[in-house]
Amino acid sequence: MYELERKRRILDILNECYRVDVQGLIQELQVSESTIRRDLKELEESNHLKRTHGGAIPLYNVHFEPSFIEKEISNCEQKKAIAEGAVQYIEDGDVILLDSGTTMLYLAKELKRFKKLTIVTNAVPLAQELQAYNGIELIFLGGTLRKEVMSLVGPFAEHILSMIHVDKAFIATNGIHPVEGISTPNIDEASIKRKMIASAKEVILLADSSKIDEIKHVKFAKLSDIQLFVTDDGISEESIGVFKRNGLMLHVVPCSARKDEAGNS
Repeated sequence: MYELERKRRILDILNECYRVDVQGLIQELQVSESTIRRDLKELEESNHLKRTHGGAIPLYNVHFEPSFIEKEISNCEQKKAIAEGAVQYIEDGDVILLDSGTTMLYLAKELKRFKKLTIVTNAVPLAQELQAYNGIELIFLGGTLRKEVMSLVGPFAEHILSMIHVDKAFIATNGIHPVEGISTPNIDEASIKRKMIASAKEVILLADSSKIDEIKHVKFAKLSDIQLFVTDDGISEESIGVFKRNGLMLHVVPCSARKDEAGNS
């Protein structure tokens, strides 16, 4: 692969997954570490990316905290597949709420196909994405910015939510457990998620299979509070059975083939 082709491939991966790491590029491009580091240095000097410890991020993501970037590249293919599955439940004319989270960003990218939607969100990256789409009326919640995940929380955001009713709320989580329910590590995030759930006629949970059986510090919902759980095919048959016995509807999206395809490309 010639240098120009290699650099184009690096930028393609960066646009797709929002971060590249040196070791991953070595495997993908089959070149030495010194070559990859030189390519990243030259791409940074030409204002195509920003180098970070062990890799690089797009220039437009420089202001995001590393924890958001790390979440964004984790289980990238699963999150895309979940977003593609979730968009099936949206119709033109809907008023929908999008929680903060990296899976939600992938879902936001799917919304350009609609002619008329009203979107409520507390997530800065989603607002940045959605403001460019025709046909979308955007309601951006005010509040206190959590820089590490780029979401707005607190009493101001919750007060605005208390005045809003939506058709569907798409909620993210750090953990879902058949007994302990749905949880997150942060008390402010938990509080606003409860308000989001209360504002919606229908609640759809989006989480990749790595979140299953995880229990975080703050519970914000019971399984009975959500109508549908969209996840990837990494979920075990045992977990599917347990959730169904607890009355939870599931939509399991296939993504194993996508991962194999990406690995062989």
